[in-house]
Amino acid sequence: MPSVTVLLGIAVVLFVGTSDAKQLERCEIVSELKRNGINSDLRNWVCLVESVSGGRTDRKGPRNNDGSNSYGLFQISSKHWCGVGRVGGECRVKCEDLLNNNLSDDVRCAKKIFQQHGFRGWSGWRRNCDGKPLPNISRC
Repeated sequence: MPSVTVLLGIAVVLFVGTSDAKQLERCEIVSELKRNGINSDLRNWVCLVESVSGGRTDRKGPRNNDGSNSYGLFQISSKHWCGVGRVGGECRVKCEDLLNNNLSDDVRCAKKIFQQHGFRGWSGWRRNCDGKPLPNISRC
């Protein structure tokens, strides 16, 4: 029978080895946005990300009233924008693919949402950023 220490060691290796999550700090958010082609309205984008996901790339929100969930850095809804377990939605992406550290698909989908709805497409932005002081990114 394996010892408890060995089992704990295996559990830690499995957890750490499969974890593909990152907590982005403010300047890291700015860098990722710029790297993925967002160069304007950065303070609003940062406010959006900080208010909806706290900068976590692996954030899956609780079930929404309409039965959907929201995924990733931008909390993209499975109702219209991504498919659960399959490529789908208007962004033609799997929702689960929005939970990793590859942010290119997240940003591409967020840009599509923004093109159609502006920042008002996110209730978190409306609640926490609209008409409120925006984050200071001058040191980024």
